[in-house]
Amino acid sequence: MLVFAYNCKKSQDSEVPVLVSLAVKNISATTVDAGGNISSEGSSLVISRGVCWSVIQNPTIKYKDSTTVEGTGVGIFNSTIPGLKPGLTYYIRAYATNSAGTAYGNQVSAVMLATIPVVSTLVVSATSETDISSGGTVSSDGGSAVYARGVCWSTSKNPTIGDSFTSDGTGGGSYSSVVANLTPDAVYYLRAYASNMIGTAYGAERTFSTGKLLVKDREGNFYHFATIGSQVWMTENLRSTRFRDSTAIVLVDNSTTWSNQINPGYCWYNNDEDANKNIYGALYNWYAASSGKLCPTGWHVPSDAEWTTLSTFLGGESVAGGKLKEIGVLNWKVPNAQATNLSGFTALPGGYRTNSGIYSNIGNYGNWWSTTPALTNVAYYRYMYYGNGTVTKSFVNLKYGLSVRCLKN
Repeated sequence: MLVFAYNCKKSQDSEVPVLVSLAVKNISATTVDAGGNISSEGSSLVISRGVCWSVIQNPTIKYKDSTTVEGTGVGIFNSTIPGLKPGLTYYIRAYATNSAGTAYGNQVSAVMLATIPVVSTLVVSATSETDISSGGTVSSDGGSAVYARGVCWSTSKNPTIGDSFTSDGTGGGSYSSVVANLTPDAVYYLRAYASNMIGTAYGAERTFSTGKLLVKDREGNFYHFATIGSQVWMTENLRSTRFRDSTAIVLVDNSTTWSNQINPGYCWYNNDEDANKNIYGALYNWYAASSGKLCPTGWHVPSDAEWTTLSTFLGGESVAGGKLKEIGVLNWKVPNAQATNLSGFTALPGGYRTNSGIYSNIGNYGNWWSTTPALTNVAYYRYMYYGNGTVTKSFVNLKYGLSVRCLKN
């Protein structure tokens, strides 16, 4: 007589949990509620449970940033899934893990609601006394295709597409807009816009002027300006390649040449004029900044004392930076702390070029020359930082490349 003995221990000790996924509910543009019900722990205690999700079917817990953790044990649990993208379809499964492995519930899905696009407004640059260029960046279509985009403007605040507007294509990404034949000697407000089937979104408002409310350098670049206390400042970084007597300033691309330069010189950050000229302006060495002829007629590079006058009027160095920095994180790095631009100065983080010719910190720091020397081979300047609202006085080698803001005489 044959006797067969079966060892059931192995299979009993390797049972994963048994569970189902709950139906999704409370679907919004970016969040959804899901969950699971574990009816059996399997061969050992459930040590982790939650839901996982993906835009690809049959998601797993492989990616921790697409997984929730909702405690241990059996029974019903609920999860809120955050940070989803509008308009996309997500696949969701509950999971439960014990010492034998991970089990998954049935797959459910959620189609996220669409919303209006996300759009930001680019810097406004005057191209003549009555013409400007600007544009926008559509960073999200909201889950519905962008069928119209451009800029809108008015002499009243918060312009909409019910006012004057341009049409500059469709879809996401950055685009350029040209506005011509504006009324001279006027103040305008402008916003980028983007429309999808849900509605129209607007970027941050930009203010600009025309005609006599602009100043022009020798090269023909136009600049806006603002009155701040007793001073009148340009609200854009200088981008001229000529002195006001029409003499050309030396463009220095090469790092070795830059490090040896003891005469006036300028450059574009990363030697990229197209990307940086209109937004951040040029970077000048101190020999150019202190020449006495860099700014347009009637304007000058400020002294250390004049920078102090500005920060004092705005409440002191510890808070003045926030009142000077451009709002938002299109040009400044996140979080661009305390930025309100209450002064209208619109400080931008153009970075700098070291005395050895290395470019650094665009988006992080804005740095502006004064004409005041400090010690041998160094001069005072001011800088602002994305991480706080301070204006900081310091000094740096004369061969550094920094931005320049002109002050009216």
